[in-house]
Amino acid sequence: MTSVSINHEQTTLPLLLEKLLQQQGIAYQLRLQSHAGPTNCQVRACLLGDSGGHVLALFPADHLLDLKRLAQVVGRQLEPVRDEQLQRILSKHQLNQLPGLPVLFDSPCIYHLELREQQTLWLQSGLPGWLLEVRSSDTQRLLEKASGARFAVALEAITRPPRDDSNDVQDLTNAVQQFTALRVRQRLEETVDLPPLPQTAQRILRLRADPDAGITELADIVETDPGLAAQVVSWAASPFYAAPGRIRSVEDAIGRVLGFDLVINLAIGLTLGRTLALPKDAPQGCTPYWEQAIYTAAVIEGLGRALPPAQRPEAGLSYLAGLLHNFGYLLLAHIFPPHFTLLCRHMEANPHVPASLIEQHLLGVSREQIGCWLMRYWDMPEELVLALRHQHDPDYSGDQHVYANLIYVALSQLAERGIGCSPGQSVPDALYQRLGLSAERTAQITDKVLVAEEALRLLAKQLQH
Repeated sequence: MTSVSINHEQTTLPLLLEKLLQQQGIAYQLRLQSHAGPTNCQVRACLLGDSGGHVLALFPADHLLDLKRLAQVVGRQLEPVRDEQLQRILSKHQLNQLPGLPVLFDSPCIYHLELREQQTLWLQSGLPGWLLEVRSSDTQRLLEKASGARFAVALEAITRPPRDDSNDVQDLTNAVQQFTALRVRQRLEETVDLPPLPQTAQRILRLRADPDAGITELADIVETDPGLAAQVVSWAASPFYAAPGRIRSVEDAIGRVLGFDLVINLAIGLTLGRTLALPKDAPQGCTPYWEQAIYTAAVIEGLGRALPPAQRPEAGLSYLAGLLHNFGYLLLAHIFPPHFTLLCRHMEANPHVPASLIEQHLLGVSREQIGCWLMRYWDMPEELVLALRHQHDPDYSGDQHVYANLIYVALSQLAERGIGCSPGQSVPDALYQRLGLSAERTAQITDKVLVAEEALRLLAKQLQH
């Protein structure tokens, strides 16, 4: 788990940066990020490169760096510098964060033209949690050798998916038709090469609907799938559950440790997880797919137990929602393989932008829409369908809202602790009230779950494929 701590006693720039700014005659004030001005005046920095060298790009924090537009402007296919290389570059200057200062680099700098229009800018300083406040006249000197162009897109200009999911299929159809040659078929299900719902999952779903089903029937189904059986037994034997004694069978794992409800939903999640392979490419700096899934499911499990009895969801189903909340990510890689790499590079260049907005900008459809559609196509429980679709909507209070709301809160808590991929999302008081939780209690539960972080990581390793 990674996290950034802000040292409020650190109020001076590294000596090298201070000297460079003095040499340029640039006046500045070092400010806490929480005291900075509006986001359109805050400057994001991204170091990009190709075989021809590096380019520093500066753009407003309320914009998305569009790599395709940038390529058109500079005539080069630039990509964000890999984390390891970036750290090597920064370590030469005794920094661990990229500053938005062209004077530090011999490389060319390009800035989004709207930055010149601001009277005051707040730039990344190279110190986590601190920004440089620079006035207009000093901004001109700072950027005098840089090139100005329009290559970033205002976040407010990117169309969000509607809250109503009735048009999701049409949105996905349009996206598929735009990015593939398969335009003749009318039905989306026939156009997209989807794996069928696994037989084991079908049997478990039928069992789930049987009110008379018990541990023996569930164990019989799980044992017909050796890989699944091994995973369930291993899950029960994990240090996370600290079960006394040895787990001798699937039935032992269900009856003595995990419980019928958790295993029936866990088995569905594990089975579906094997239908789509993890993409070979992935955005750097993001928590690995299955680690994030396991962390989210575990936090949701803890939060669910703390809800008032009237609000409490079906425990196993809420765990499944956490486990599969990001399943649309796998489907994006499956349906749009040539464009998935471009999506990854945009996520690296724009860590301040939610992934769903980047997907909307590049593809016209988000992972939440596509994940919701697949769950409906597979006839999964409606609670799960709605949870995946509305997981990033803090105001969602519709049918079975507790599942979507729990994912939102869990992702927010994990993001605060450096786990995940998208920037943190604040939780409105109304959402806490809807669930019957408080911010303090939620934080305590999350911290308690993450005490067992290493055990959770070991569970995630079982699912890598």
